[in-house]
Amino acid sequence: MATVGLYGIAFGLVDQDQKLITGTGKGLGTDGLYVVGRADLGGKTANITGLSGTPVKKYGFNRVQAVDIPQAEPSVALDINDLNFAIKQQIKGMINDQKGGYTDQGIQAHVAMLITTQTIDRLHYVYYGFGDGILSESGANLQTDTNQSQYADDTLTFTALTCDSFGGAAYKLYSDLDSNFDKAHMYSEVFGGYVLSPSSTPTTPTSTTTTTGH
Repeated sequence: MATVGLYGIAFGLVDQDQKLITGTGKGLGTDGLYVVGRADLGGKTANITGLSGTPVKKYGFNRVQAVDIPQAEPSVALDINDLNFAIKQQIKGMINDQKGGYTDQGIQAHVAMLITTQTIDRLHYVYYGFGDGILSESGANLQTDTNQSQYADDTLTFTALTCDSFGGAAYKLYSDLDSNFDKAHMYSEVFGGYVLSPSSTPTTPTSTTTTTGH
């Protein structure tokens, strides 16, 4: 099955029990979720790697008798055009001095993430859910403007951790192509008990227009 485009990215902070952290000043807003949207100028890429481990061949009697595939260790290279400044610092685990300054004190924020793409007919959705992980920013490439503005996008790397609600797996794949798909259940699993409002249920997309309801 092929997919097309990057349709949505959502983040939520989770605690040591992988339960969603809610409340202003603690979580990413009142209900705990932050959906990347128009204010962030959307996302460019979410390059997911490590969805399966590197196969290890097992030899016996001078032949390959079996193959062992280690557990997946996914990571996601994210490129977001203009991610909200405060949200970015929260999901990186930066410490706010309450005077406009942020420092890295080695305290990692645990983040759940849901990435949405579409089938090539744009009639269905495919979701990559990560119930726990760490976001990091390795650098900032700042360049002088020339006859064009030189933008430095928000580039972050998400390293997935195993998730209890996924049975110990590091990610879970969902799609409304499955007749038993339950969007509310997906959000609850990925975001540690999040209760999806019925009003958040989307209509079937008919174009490439980006919305923030996924």
